[in-house]
Amino acid sequence: MKFENAILNSLYVACFALCVLTVGAMITATPTAPTAVATVAAPANSQG
Repeated sequence: MKFENAILNSLYVACFALCVLTVGAMITATPTAPTAVATVAAPANSQG
């Protein structure tokens, strides 16, 4: 029983750490879409 508790506790710690890292990455991420959209050239109008 002690082995199972150790495995479950380590799984809990690993899942908690993964969730904290994921939420932290989402909070501190900076959006890059406006700069990427600004660098795309507009297509030329082919209708004359």
